[in-house]
Amino acid sequence: MLFLTQSAAVFGVDALTVDIEVNLQPNNAEADKSPPVIIVGLPDTAVRESRERIPAAIFNSSYFFPYHKTTINLAPADVRKEGASFDLPIALGILGANGELGAEGRLENFLSIGELSLDGRVRPVRGALSIALRARDEGIENLLLPEENAPEAAVVGEINVFPVKNLRQAAEICHAVSSGHPTETPPLKVDPDALMSILDDGLFDFNEVRGQQTAKRALEVASAGGHNVLLIGPPGSGKTMLAKRLPTIFPPLEFEESLEITKIHSVAGLTGRTGLVKHRPFKNPHHTVSQAGLIGGGSIPRPGVVSLAHHGVLFLDELPEFDRNALEVLRQPLEDKEVTISRAALSLTFPASFTLVASMNPCPCGYFGSRRECSCNPFEIQRYVGRISGPLMDRIDIHVDVPAVEFKELRNRGTPEGDASARIRARVLAARQIQLKRFAGEGIYSNAAMEPRHLQKFCLLDKDCEKLLERAMTKQGLSARAHDRILKVSRTIADLSGNSRIEPPHVSEAINYRSLDKNYWH
Repeated sequence: MLFLTQSAAVFGVDALTVDIEVNLQPNNAEADKSPPVIIVGLPDTAVRESRERIPAAIFNSSYFFPYHKTTINLAPADVRKEGASFDLPIALGILGANGELGAEGRLENFLSIGELSLDGRVRPVRGALSIALRARDEGIENLLLPEENAPEAAVVGEINVFPVKNLRQAAEICHAVSSGHPTETPPLKVDPDALMSILDDGLFDFNEVRGQQTAKRALEVASAGGHNVLLIGPPGSGKTMLAKRLPTIFPPLEFEESLEITKIHSVAGLTGRTGLVKHRPFKNPHHTVSQAGLIGGGSIPRPGVVSLAHHGVLFLDELPEFDRNALEVLRQPLEDKEVTISRAALSLTFPASFTLVASMNPCPCGYFGSRRECSCNPFEIQRYVGRISGPLMDRIDIHVDVPAVEFKELRNRGTPEGDASARIRARVLAARQIQLKRFAGEGIYSNAAMEPRHLQKFCLLDKDCEKLLERAMTKQGLSARAHDRILKVSRTIADLSGNSRIEPPHVSEAINYRSLDKNYWH
């Protein structure tokens, strides 16, 4: 008896449909010494171990396990299958071949995923949202998956998402639908618009930060134009506090952006019962993170921290303490907004469009240039800051000094009204709207993503601006990439002020955001 079910495998952040063919045939123990259950189609160890889990799950769910020779083929056969998510579809295929599902030959319009416990319970798996999107694109109407994974899959329209707790419940749903009868377990329905409108109260606000008006202004510019930022200052000056509040002034997530973030987190196994990720990510890896942990990796690559920060903030605290090789691999995602990981068997690309916020002390002891006496000599300072390469620094648009907060500012309980995150976000949104109109049809959404052709069109300078920029390039020895980034930041500053033209004050402010090049790297 041959029976066909369908499942899916996740590669990168996308899913591939897998046909599961189950064939039962009489087993002559004397003539055939092969195992009673054979799985073919490049299964990994977790898939092969399902030969032990599935019979126990079927028996403990009060079904009969056919003691015939069972051959299970996972097609396409030339793609490696990994993980325990094929347990449920294989078990349903065996039940179908044994006549338990009321379907002849195949389970029509069903795709299922889930790991089985020995007692028949269905455990959660990774990549549920990617699999739901694949099911919709393939025209599959019904999706069976673990109860914990159902909320994230249910945001995909045009499919029936059935949350299942155990194998028996899954089999009963398949039998009812195949027979044209109503199911006792209704499909889960979610209204994406209503889900996106429910946002938790923010834990952070910029009005909690005392002083640091220059740094706040720099982060406002960074948020408005999508620019990367380096905060440099002594310990306790508020660098981490400022960075944690940057997502509060970003534009709210669109539904499609939320789907992209949720797909990545789902593949990494980081989504909870709420399903859809509704807040911009803030990722703060420790400086001991490996290159694979930062960028992604594995025999079948998984997303790294840079991809988990997609559409959010990647905060690298104490930047010089990170492994130099790990920092250097940031060059590609900072430029291309994606990460490509190649292996012998396959090459996968993960999205990585994030805003980089880095912080560092000005010297090993941390007090160079502050009120407290520095114990470092010039050679130690140069060696410390030299841990960050020039090419990486060129890719950071804004360098801002964060000095120690004065006592009067620290004790002042009156906060400027414009410092609240809601006020700053309103100004950022206005600047973003200008950029959306400017780049309509261009495929980019912020000034930081401008190509050279856009600079020539949208960043025209008058004679005074040209003189300012030329003087800065000559005195500070800036590179061509730094030149372009000054233009992009100038454009953003002009947008925040509502000017269609870039004027000398805008260029001057943008140049000041590169002043650390002169103070520390030249």
